[in-house]
Amino acid sequence: MSDYKEKFARLVEIMARLRAPGGCPWDREQTHQTLKKYLLEEAYEVCDAIDKASDPELAEELGDVLLQVVFHAQLASEEGRFTIAEVLDSINAKLVSRHPHVFGDAQVDNSDEVLRRWEQIKTKEKAERRSILEGVPRELPALLKAYRIQEKVARVGFDWEKVEDVLGKLKEELGEFEAACLSREEAAIEEELGDLFFALVNVARFLGKEPEEALQRTIRKFTRRFNYIEDKVRQSGQDLESVSLEIMDRYWEEAKKEE
Repeated sequence: MSDYKEKFARLVEIMARLRAPGGCPWDREQTHQTLKKYLLEEAYEVCDAIDKASDPELAEELGDVLLQVVFHAQLASEEGRFTIAEVLDSINAKLVSRHPHVFGDAQVDNSDEVLRRWEQIKTKEKAERRSILEGVPRELPALLKAYRIQEKVARVGFDWEKVEDVLGKLKEELGEFEAACLSREEAAIEEELGDLFFALVNVARFLGKEPEEALQRTIRKFTRRFNYIEDKVRQSGQDLESVSLEIMDRYWEEAKKEE
């Protein structure tokens, strides 16, 4: 444990040195706002490393995320707002208070009950919030944001009873989207398209599937198959613009068979 403490303290010291007079010009110019994009980028790189099942890469990328946490804490410390110690105190206290079945006498039967209790405790801790949806970050990607919103309302009982009901809603939204397309009303098309996406995400959630991961998997599949088309066209001495759709469809089917 002492080794962890020393290494973490070393990271905090390095960050303070980079920000100090005579430190790194780039680091000294950064603010919470300018660092936002790097925090998101590093989080996505962690996800990539997980998908690659690469331990060395995952360890490196987790370090980059940790750097972002320490960086933000250093900025706040310089402004006299809070320190990295307060960040650690906050998360330690939260983990203990929201796991009474581990650190207290509460009993739970499964992970679903753990999540329900988590939301109940969180609601009490955030009594100033007027809605349980206030905790959903505004800047989440739309697909993930829809999923999180649906999760939260489902935990308080606002949910469908069976999958047939969810699929029925999806069909209803698809019908309304088709009608909007036929009407050629731009505002209606956009609204109904959003409703259709939201309903589809709800189907995924109800079935216990992550829509983001499902779509990412399909994107990877599409990319592999289209790369196959590109390779075949390149081998034929042609370019994509000059090849007919019929030929590209044939290569696409070949790619599907090879998989």
